[in-house]
Amino acid sequence: MTPLELFFDLVFVLAITQCTALMASEPTWTGLAKGLAVLALLWWAWGAYAWLTSVLDPEEGAVRIVMFAAMAALLVVALAVPDAFAGTALLFACAYGAVRVAHIGLFLLASRDDAALRSSVIAGLGGSTALAVGLIGAAAATDGVLQGAFWAIALVLDFGGPFLFGSEGWRLMPMHFVERHALIFIIALGESIVAIGLGASGDVDAGVVVAAIVGIAVASAIWWLYFDVVALVAERRLARAAVGREQNELARDSYSYLHLPMVAGVVLLALGLKKTIADVGESLDMVIATALFGGTALYLLAHVAFRLRNVRTFNPHRFTTAVLLLALIPVVVELPALASLAILAGVLTALIAYEAIRFAEARDRVRHELAREPAS
Repeated sequence: MTPLELFFDLVFVLAITQCTALMASEPTWTGLAKGLAVLALLWWAWGAYAWLTSVLDPEEGAVRIVMFAAMAALLVVALAVPDAFAGTALLFACAYGAVRVAHIGLFLLASRDDAALRSSVIAGLGGSTALAVGLIGAAAATDGVLQGAFWAIALVLDFGGPFLFGSEGWRLMPMHFVERHALIFIIALGESIVAIGLGASGDVDAGVVVAAIVGIAVASAIWWLYFDVVALVAERRLARAAVGREQNELARDSYSYLHLPMVAGVVLLALGLKKTIADVGESLDMVIATALFGGTALYLLAHVAFRLRNVRTFNPHRFTTAVLLLALIPVVVELPALASLAILAGVLTALIAYEAIRFAEARDRVRHELAREPAS
């Protein structure tokens, strides 16, 4: 991980915050859909640079300058997010296009001596990116259902490019790739902490203090569920995969694809925390309750899929917990927001306690034996 990569990720912090702000300003089903659509687009752009820096040193020569330019474009994208479907839609589309053009240009530079990689960039990434950016630009001139359709098709094409055009030509550094995604996950989780602070912008009374503490407990549980064992196992699995198609497809599926619903779940959780802290005594409406409990359920379901892809086994306890959280949504809308948050914290704590006791031996082996082995 280079300092410039960390610097680049700081701009993405603002972009995530802006997605939460977009949904908070329009706390409806449409607002949630808009926020998640923008998040998906931004996630794909960030992930593209994570692949890039596996094959190209971002701090070498002119590459550094292009990275700075991409950061400036991404900053403009982030600034345009709150009104990305209205007044700043065209600005958003143009700036996003600049971010992606810089990425493809750098990838072409990195592949000048690698015919397979260059073919993958031109045939796969270039085509899907051009279509997606064009559709986002066209969406800027529309509204309503047609605008939503343009966005949906753009996302399908953008995400589908690497899947449809094969993965044989790509290259990556497994440990670096995993580290980048672990860091961006922490950045997303940090948004939940920011949300607590923003929600508590008024009087800090006893209710707000308790809600903040419980909110930290929820965020800590989310961190634990990822970093305690899951991240270690996935890192080893990717490092030991056969170089080439197997490793590339595992990285694509596990990180580029399946980390998106994890991050989206955390962003929805942040929205729920922000609204909960803002008025702990009032009940949550259905949309915000869905963001709080449904976002956490989405996060857990992504873990289930992540485990299936990596070790080919099903995680019944996390799946059951996700279903329970979804079933609790119509219940918690009748309760004070603080009580709803406490229930969420209790459910996640119970899940962690169960896993720590039920799988104590396996957990100890992963954390203290495999974690000490050198990556192969």
